[in-house]
Amino acid sequence: MQVILAQPRGFCAGVVRAIEIVERALQKFGAPVYVRHEIVHNRHVVESLKAKGAVFIEELSEAPAGAVTIFSAHGVAKAVEQEAEERGLKVLNATCPLVTKVHIQGKNYLANGRQVILIGHAGHPEILGTMGQIDGPVHLVQTEDDVEQLGLKVDEPVSYVTQTTLSVDETKGIIGKLQNRFTNIVGPDTKDICYATQNRQTSVRGLCERADVLLVVGAPNSSNSNRLREIGEEVGVPSYLLADGSELNPEWVKGANTVGITAGASAPESMVENVIDALRRLGPVDVSVMDGIEETIQFRLPAELIEAAPAA
Repeated sequence: MQVILAQPRGFCAGVVRAIEIVERALQKFGAPVYVRHEIVHNRHVVESLKAKGAVFIEELSEAPAGAVTIFSAHGVAKAVEQEAEERGLKVLNATCPLVTKVHIQGKNYLANGRQVILIGHAGHPEILGTMGQIDGPVHLVQTEDDVEQLGLKVDEPVSYVTQTTLSVDETKGIIGKLQNRFTNIVGPDTKDICYATQNRQTSVRGLCERADVLLVVGAPNSSNSNRLREIGEEVGVPSYLLADGSELNPEWVKGANTVGITAGASAPESMVENVIDALRRLGPVDVSVMDGIEETIQFRLPAELIEAAPAA
């Protein structure tokens, strides 16, 4: 069996930064540190950090007053920040800088007198955080049909921002509808959409030209991992999402000469190797990596953690 690995795949710079913030906080302040929501959407990452002393909570009330508390990479609403301050929590913010950039864009558009339209998935932690960061009405749009339901005048000053785990390909149809409907509309340049999401989706499209089956390593609650699987299905390649090798169904790859493997932005490379090991238990495997973009982007850590060594 030929196995081709997508390039790039797996961890993006925002995920690397978020995990490192937790590890360095444990090293500097000692266990426990409290993390609001999953730091990233991956069970293996969460379990690994739990073993080192991180405690994952959904509500700040679960953290003792004054405790070291970390906000996840998805970002939080202002109300959460205010609650943390009122309870005297020592907060380290692991919000991805690209998510923070969306928050700033939305605030600026509102300050300039524009209605803010947010393109994204209802209920996603990033959407909840973004809507809660903007001090005014935010109109959520999930589909092109939703654009027609917006109760805004065609000449009203409007703007749009997007969830970072959506790619240029996913948003262009909605943006086109918005631009056709409104005569006074502004939005960020497409280059502002998350580089990692776009790169991984572009890579999967190329991989699917060569693969008989696509395996996407990622969590079921990971938006970008699910989208990678959907892309495979859209181009006609049987595509499956699995967290690790234990979830591999041999029937998925039965008769396949070439299996393509990618991983969502929150999936560790160790789980990709775990899936390859599961394939090897079915028969001989030859692994290669497709040509693709080498990502070199790094995001700075919070100043108070820069001197702290990562936890072992």
